[in-house]
Amino acid sequence: MKKTPPLRAIQAFEAFGRRGSVTAAANELGVSVGAVSQQIRKAEDALEARLLERRGRSVALTALGRVYHAAVAVGFEHIRDAQDLIEQARSADTLTISCLPSLASKWIGPQLLDWQVDHPGATVRLVGAETEPRLGAEQVDFRISYGTKYRDFEHYTELFTDWVVPACSPTLLAKHPVGKPADILDLPLLSIEWARDHRSPPTWAEWAASIGAVHRRTSGEVAFSLSSAAIDAAANGRGFVLAQLSMAADDIASGRLVAPFDKRIRLPEPYFLAWDRAILEKPFGPELRAWIVSISKRLGATLAVEHRSGDTSLHLPSSRAPAS
Repeated sequence: MKKTPPLRAIQAFEAFGRRGSVTAAANELGVSVGAVSQQIRKAEDALEARLLERRGRSVALTALGRVYHAAVAVGFEHIRDAQDLIEQARSADTLTISCLPSLASKWIGPQLLDWQVDHPGATVRLVGAETEPRLGAEQVDFRISYGTKYRDFEHYTELFTDWVVPACSPTLLAKHPVGKPADILDLPLLSIEWARDHRSPPTWAEWAASIGAVHRRTSGEVAFSLSSAAIDAAANGRGFVLAQLSMAADDIASGRLVAPFDKRIRLPEPYFLAWDRAILEKPFGPELRAWIVSISKRLGATLAVEHRSGDTSLHLPSSRAPAS
């Protein structure tokens, strides 16, 4: 079986064929003219074929040399393209975050605007998507997702574990006052049912069981696939929702939503942040990653605080955190 030429020999030959002379190839590769000639001879010996021929004072590719060069040139072109991609990734000033849609609109989106003010040289693109991206390959730098999807990524860290609490609009509560938590189950209820590849948040049946009550689902309930849509429907007076605190904090703090009883349930799995390793070489990449982790830790600490006052209703500060 014939030997494959050493990679350095193929590289020298490819550079000669593309640049047209031994001298130009040597200058590109940063070696001597003699070194290029020696490597090409090694390629010829391994292939047992003449790749170059003299034409007067010049040297040119033989017929076999032209065939071989056309084939190997494709591979080296791909290598150069890959190197260009790395350079673009390092120098690009746009950072792309892929995030679950509800988290994008209700949690990180508003805060990202504050971070941008403190980092005017950075350009951040926020994409709401249910599908897990291929980081790097799809020009996505960060992914914020939920549960066991972290297994799709090489570099990741846990962010926070959310809680849900029954919430509705002040108008609905004024029309239908509730004296005890179980009274909520007699009012219009909005449900959330995520896609099959995510474990859904706690249901009304689970919440009812947590307060020692029984929930019998009626045909009048409305189910949403997006948590944000269910929260907005509740804020518009359509019913009670088991609102995720990470997404409803601003609405509760502003009074658009009220949670008459701090009877919360923890989600079964945490959210996580994944990133492409090349992001650490991008301007503002490490800073953005550190900021996302920081606001997540702050949120997680806030959500973990149990209600301790005599007032049983839920009071939350806004989820907006300092950008720096």
